Amino acid sequence: QVQAVESGGGLVQAGGSLRLSCAASGRIFRINVMGWYRQAAGKQRELVAAITNEVTTTYIDSVKGRFTISRDNNAKNTVYLQMNSLKPEDTAVYYCNHGVLLAGSGTYLEVWGQGTLVTVSS
Repeated sequence: QVQAVESGGGLVQAGGSLRLSCAASGRIFRINVMGWYRQAAGKQRELVAAITNEVTTTYIDSVKGRFTISRDNNAKNTVYLQMNSLKPEDTAVYYCNHGVLLAGSGTYLEVWGQGTLVTVSS
């Protein structure tokens, strides 16, 4: 019914920048919360940043001042993660997550992207 497609990962040197995008499509009435999670090898998935429909943002401490989450509430239903001053410890698979209210049914569900690998070399 709804899918989320990510793009923008890759390999970058420490201190560099990357921008991730995640576009949701399908029977969407509204997306309440959009977020980015990451999972490094051997570690649990963690929430990196989130943004609400009212454009309230939250970040984990380790990325504050370096990462910026934003969203496009128009037809694109897209969330972005601008990552600056990247560090090797930011290396992980990054997943987007959308809290979607479906059109017509009123059902609320979470939709995950397929994941995109970010590798930061030292």
